[in-house]
Amino acid sequence: MSNKNKKMEGIVYSTDPDYRPFENLFENVNVKQPAKQNLLVRISTQGRGGKRATLVQRFEGSEQELENLAKELKKHCGTGGSVKDGEIIVQGDFIQKVVDFLLSKGYKARRG
Repeated sequence: MSNKNKKMEGIVYSTDPDYRPFENLFENVNVKQPAKQNLLVRISTQGRGGKRATLVQRFEGSEQELENLAKELKKHCGTGGSVKDGEIIVQGDFIQKVVDFLLSKGYKARRG
């Protein structure tokens, strides 16, 4: 058997006329409820030319949920920011404001 045939995985043929191979692909993603997440909020100046940024780390969930939370945080703080490498970056020193906002949303958040 060649290597090409060894790499084939999954269903090759189905007799079910209603079978949709990619319909339920992302349903089994383990998403933790906000109350079960332990978020770490800290200040960082590394790689920012000495300017302060508030980082929210240890978020467990989909990329879309992370983007939505980042958008809410940036709007609440009235500043810019981004999402990079699974963490939320909010421009400026808003550590207490971010922790209070996350706690009000039901997340477990602490300063780090």
